[in-house]
Amino acid sequence: MHVLIFCEQHPFTLGGAQVSVNLQAEFLERAGHTVTFVSPALRSGPVDDERYIDLPSFAVPTVKEYTWLWPRTSHLTMIATALENRPSVDIVHVQSDFWGAALGYRFAHDNAIPIVHTMHHRLDVGVDGSIPFPGIFYAMLGQWQKWSLGSRFEKRPTTAFDYLAGYAHHADIVIAPSGHFARLLTHNDVTSRRNPQIAVVPTGVNDDVLDAVAHTPRIKHVSPVYAWVGRFSPEKRLLEFLDGVARATARLSVVIAGGGALAKKAKAMAGENVVFLGALPYDRAIEAIAEADFLVQSSNDFETQGMTVTEAVSLGTHVILVDEEVARDLPAGSYTLTTDLTAVAMGRALDSTARNHVPAAGKRELDHLAEFRQSRRTKTMLDVYRRAIAR
Repeated sequence: MHVLIFCEQHPFTLGGAQVSVNLQAEFLERAGHTVTFVSPALRSGPVDDERYIDLPSFAVPTVKEYTWLWPRTSHLTMIATALENRPSVDIVHVQSDFWGAALGYRFAHDNAIPIVHTMHHRLDVGVDGSIPFPGIFYAMLGQWQKWSLGSRFEKRPTTAFDYLAGYAHHADIVIAPSGHFARLLTHNDVTSRRNPQIAVVPTGVNDDVLDAVAHTPRIKHVSPVYAWVGRFSPEKRLLEFLDGVARATARLSVVIAGGGALAKKAKAMAGENVVFLGALPYDRAIEAIAEADFLVQSSNDFETQGMTVTEAVSLGTHVILVDEEVARDLPAGSYTLTTDLTAVAMGRALDSTARNHVPAAGKRELDHLAEFRQSRRTKTMLDVYRRAIAR
């Protein structure tokens, strides 16, 4: 099977969606399938690898490595030309909300190829909370959508869910990375007209990483270690977490991986027990989570899966989180949920886990967590692809 994946950002850049598509592609290829990516080219230019169709792009001023493009008919010609010497495409997988979605739907419909769409982002939170006049922004996106869908275009979107539904209605299958996000999308009619039931396919964890961690004994730390991994932006609530750390009475150590606009404020707030590791590649971030006693996710009503939470649980690392919806998708006993969103509640959760949940040193028992392996998730994804192809 040849899967053509349309991405928002180049797979070589950092980000949760990029980690997800790279992992999916690796395990599809291990299973004998062919994967090709379509995305805006890196700032340094196209990659010399036929698996990547890198389209001319512009720099995103606010994020040093991100790029964007305005979808045009010429891009479709570039894609078709790049695919001439590759196997025929069996399925288009859109893993994008903006330019990638516009190109992916247009290309799939023009070539009569089945299309599945993984929804990765809470546009209703991210866009509406960061753009002064989101309605105007969605109207602009509606221009792309109209170009993409042609006669199938239904109406000019004015909200995030209007916009996402405009695409989803024309997908063969819509995929969500978690049960709670699938419920939100369904509630807002972001579903396929052909298959209204959203397929839930979370991103897994690399099998090789899990096997390596399973054979690495857990170390007993002098004081419990809490890891926080993510982007330093307001919706991730890093500053609120650091406020909670300052209010905790237990002796604890904190490691923080990531970077972003709030770095200066975060470092100014942090005590001597907090270490900043900077932005880490996937493998090193996984190591940091595995080496910690706890993983903290402080965001609320924003994550569509919460990949670091999934990764932590799969590695046997206890999770502290504030989002009840994310918690509902986790195994019982694998997490501690704060009582509310305040720093006081976070401090109490840190103290409680330091007293009651510090893991023992020695071998990790991970066999019961086999469902988190990416190989298992890939089998599920292939079932979804076959359903779409058999439409």
